[in-house]
Amino acid sequence: MEKKGSICIIDDDRIFVFGTRKIMKKIGFKGDLIVYNNGQDAVEGLTEMSQENKKLPSLILLDLNMPIMNGWEFLEEYKKIPLGQKNGVTLYIMSSSVDPIDCERAKSYTEVKNYILKPVTPQDLDKIIR
Repeated sequence: MEKKGSICIIDDDRIFVFGTRKIMKKIGFKGDLIVYNNGQDAVEGLTEMSQENKKLPSLILLDLNMPIMNGWEFLEEYKKIPLGQKNGVTLYIMSSSVDPIDCERAKSYTEVKNYILKPVTPQDLDKIIR
């Protein structure tokens, strides 16, 4: 099945981003892939898209541990984007943290669909993109 749309990865781990790109290609994703290396760049980029009335990516994959602005700080800023602009956006936290506190904290954000542990498998991404 061919998958289109746009996906945003917010992660400073180049190996994770590279591997995710390869998996997306393997599972037939044909859309745009937007990558930000930290939460601050992502906030600025998504806010700019919102202000220009551009459609936000339909899927955001967010890491928690990043320099400059981590995933939790990003979520606090992301909440400020008008709700109407975020319609149709699904956000997943993708982290290597197995700390139950992180999992519980993620559930407190209505913007977060689910918490997925790294490494991400082709099956995980295929399920998410569908």
